[in-house]
Amino acid sequence: MAYHADSKDLVTKEVLTWDRFGSAGRELAQQIADSGYVPDIIIAVARGGLLPAGHLSYALGVKLSDAINVEFYTDVHKTLPDPVLLEPLLDSNAIKGKKLLVVDDVADSGRTLKLVLELLEEQGAECKSAVIYAKPVSVIDPDYVWKRTDEWIVFPWSDEEPVTPNP
Repeated sequence: MAYHADSKDLVTKEVLTWDRFGSAGRELAQQIADSGYVPDIIIAVARGGLLPAGHLSYALGVKLSDAINVEFYTDVHKTLPDPVLLEPLLDSNAIKGKKLLVVDDVADSGRTLKLVLELLEEQGAECKSAVIYAKPVSVIDPDYVWKRTDEWIVFPWSDEEPVTPNP
């Protein structure tokens, strides 16, 4: 069974531990706070952005949060031809005129983040983006980035195979 971080064959990779994730989230939150941007709602790009968005929600004291589901990566270095929005979709009436912080784990190609930002802005929201990692090949430069790298990234929430029932 392949899983997102099944990267044993990769010689070099960026490994994010749970401890570093804690520090990264606080540092990213400080960047956002220092910029003066105060979001009304934090939007996670699921699945990878769920934990970073939750971390930022608490660190910034923003209670309203939601998620938008997008599928793109299917395995290490393997993607669908284009990012695909999955249901359920956000209530567009609820975000019109709101300041949103769109959060993902990484802007790799940047295509997923670009798709989400364009969709939300078309619905009348003001959007800024935050990621833990950004890669130099990304088609979008997120507003807030903890670290830039060109390595494959192993996240602590996807570094092991999914849990299955015991035999």
